[in-house]
Amino acid sequence: MLFDKLNSVDYRWYLVRTKPGRERELCSLIERGKGSVRNILEVYCPTHTRVCVRRGEDERRLPLFDGYVFVLATQSALVEFLRVNCSDAYLRYNRKRTPDEKATACTIPESQMCAFRDYNENYADKVIVLERPYTDYAFNAKADVPNEIVRVADGPLAGQKGYICRFHRKKGLVFRVQGMLPGSWLTVTYPNVSDLHVVRLHNAEGDRLTVGTERGRAADLLVGILQGCGCGERTQSLFYELTECLAAGLSLEALRKRLQALGENALADRLAGLSAKEAEQLVNLARYERDTPGYVRENWPKVSLRPFLTPTSGTGLEEGRSEAELRHPDFTETVRRVDITEEVYYPSRQEDGKVTTTYYAHIGMMEEREGLVLFANWDGFLGEYFLTAGKANEKLVSGTVRTVCNGTIFTETERLMESFRNYAPTLYKVLTDSDSAVRTVQDFKVGEDTLNVFAIRSSVREKEAAKDRLVETCVRICTEINTTSHLAVWRRYLRTVWLHT
Repeated sequence: MLFDKLNSVDYRWYLVRTKPGRERELCSLIERGKGSVRNILEVYCPTHTRVCVRRGEDERRLPLFDGYVFVLATQSALVEFLRVNCSDAYLRYNRKRTPDEKATACTIPESQMCAFRDYNENYADKVIVLERPYTDYAFNAKADVPNEIVRVADGPLAGQKGYICRFHRKKGLVFRVQGMLPGSWLTVTYPNVSDLHVVRLHNAEGDRLTVGTERGRAADLLVGILQGCGCGERTQSLFYELTECLAAGLSLEALRKRLQALGENALADRLAGLSAKEAEQLVNLARYERDTPGYVRENWPKVSLRPFLTPTSGTGLEEGRSEAELRHPDFTETVRRVDITEEVYYPSRQEDGKVTTTYYAHIGMMEEREGLVLFANWDGFLGEYFLTAGKANEKLVSGTVRTVCNGTIFTETERLMESFRNYAPTLYKVLTDSDSAVRTVQDFKVGEDTLNVFAIRSSVREKEAAKDRLVETCVRICTEINTTSHLAVWRRYLRTVWLHT
């Protein structure tokens, strides 16, 4: 709606119906006549009147906007113009809901009109209209998981949010656009999401922890408690002993009393202070150990340094401080508070936002002959990376060029692959740049154990700057992998590094 304050004239976008196929003729007629008629400002005819519509497995081109023209004018001026100049065109009216209700002309708000024009002119020919409502695409019934929610980062669809769904073996982006009637929406899909630069959004209502991550969080919680209570070299043996005691039927309260009787008062007090959620995590891990004897020993054969990012600190941070230090037999551990902000989406409200979550980064530090080495535990993730040796590893890192045979001619074409170069540039730099301060180290020796780590070397004087750089680099790698719709396998391995909430 536009309002001319000086002349008190109320302009609105009206929907004019004509015979299918005559839209351009009517548009030209109004365009020629508006110069000599007061209060008709603009006329718009959709450029794409036939669109690709998918009905089940069938796809066909159908008329979606046939016979409609949009006119910005006053109602009286438009009605009079149509009466005099075009007898087979008329205003579209809203359907009456009650017999006594007065019929009103169908008008379209300016913001909705802009959104409709943007859709029709920029990507009506690139997308497929879907018959099912938008909300039907929120969940993958076959996999029993919510579909990924993404935001398009750039290009004609920049800012659009939608679900990634599989159609005919291809992943498409399903989103909704403003329809041509007030309050109406079209559900559409862009057929190949790999053509778009998208950012994954955390589903604030649908995403949930995997069972594996739940158990990882429980194991990490218990290891953190043991290390925070100063158990030192006994941490690993106590970790196994306590989970096996709980699996054998000992309750947390009974376990606490047993520890008190053994003189382990700090550990007993810490177990007494567990929240209900933390206690449930430990009990669920113990139940799984009971049903699958040896599970804990098999999956946590070494607990020298906790995963890089965890949801619990394991040791109390003094008020006003964001770091604490733990002494281990072979190294010193820094536990640092890290706040990570993520984009989230609320499907039921069709709203997005940001959520900041506190995690704790764990950095080990050891003295060397020429200074210090600082390292972060990425054992599971990097272990999988080091297993992708040879050509597979090259494709994973670089992943752009391939040779294609077209008859007898061989040509090189660019092909985006699910590689670190394209979707995790910080990790790509660490892996390939010889000048990178942060490097990967395979089988890094930590006492009697070996870990696959990200490490940085530093002098004693510059250790704080080196620590900052290592934490920032590792956090950036975590967020890059977590916010791409690609690298799904590596997001699964990421849970051995970042016990994500």
